[in-house]
Amino acid sequence: MANNGVKVPLLSGSPDVTQKAKWRLNKRRLLRSRSAPGTDCVPAETNGNEPIPHTVSIFQNVHPSFKRVAIYLVVYLGVGALIFYLVRNQIRGLKTDGILDALYFTIVTMTTVGYGDLVPNSDLTKLLACAFVFSGMALMGLILSKAADYLVEKQEFLLVKAMRMHQKVGSTEILKELETNKTRYKFFLVFFLVWILIIAGTIFLVTVEKLDIVDAFYCVCSTFTTLGYGDKSFSTQAGRIFAVFWILTGTICLAQVFLYMAELNTESRQKELVKWVLTRKMTHLDLEAADLDEDGTVGAAEFVIYKLKEMGKISQEDISLVMQEFEELDVDDSGTLSASDITLAQSS
Repeated sequence: MANNGVKVPLLSGSPDVTQKAKWRLNKRRLLRSRSAPGTDCVPAETNGNEPIPHTVSIFQNVHPSFKRVAIYLVVYLGVGALIFYLVRNQIRGLKTDGILDALYFTIVTMTTVGYGDLVPNSDLTKLLACAFVFSGMALMGLILSKAADYLVEKQEFLLVKAMRMHQKVGSTEILKELETNKTRYKFFLVFFLVWILIIAGTIFLVTVEKLDIVDAFYCVCSTFTTLGYGDKSFSTQAGRIFAVFWILTGTICLAQVFLYMAELNTESRQKELVKWVLTRKMTHLDLEAADLDEDGTVGAAEFVIYKLKEMGKISQEDISLVMQEFEELDVDDSGTLSASDITLAQSS
């Protein structure tokens, strides 16, 4: 604060009109700040006033993480089915069709369901099963962290829109709602999908595998939890065709449910911390701690950084790394960045 040319510390009194005007100006500047535009937001090159047309493949709209995981999954299942088909005579149990049984055995091994209706019967097949169960578990982890989460996010917009059908809300409000309660909507969506798969599996086992409803539900639960007692399983050709898709989808979705439950608990604790930080009264010690440049005053940027540190959103290490980048860009050591600083930093 300025008073007759003398700088007065923030803690010694209230700001005058000039300082309030500066604060409002800085606040407007801070609110006008925007993140760097994403690469997908850059407009296409134009020739005159007409945009250059682009031929877009359906696969170009698929997220790279999803494509990579899908390729891994196809390769894993293809190689597994081929190998176990070649050693099918060294696998004992109830068989229906050679290649189908091999693919079914690969899925059951990958998801660690392990019914026991098909089991390795030689040293070679036992070693192969060991290799495929560990690699399959690693692939399942990759699917859970990448592909499944991506697929759920693609359906979130439709879920929120369906839940707000009776309200007149636009895309902006829906996106804001998604950002605020992202994990909760993911949990609801996957939980709903799990119950659909449970009901579908139970009905299928009753109608096709001819199990009674209790045994069918029991088989579904032991499958989804990868318990795999093995006393009830898929024994028909149609059942194993259904199981190839159903087992993989069901086990992944159930794992996602528990993952989102853990995330919800973490987010709840984080929100409680944020609420406590924003509602507690500031003290002189807080203001002194927020004074990063130790000039006796706390600007809007310093106050925001201090609060974010209290909330656990950023750490001192994060601040140090950002300040290091700022100092590298501030070529003229003026304490501010300008177009000339950026030009000189890029040319050096």
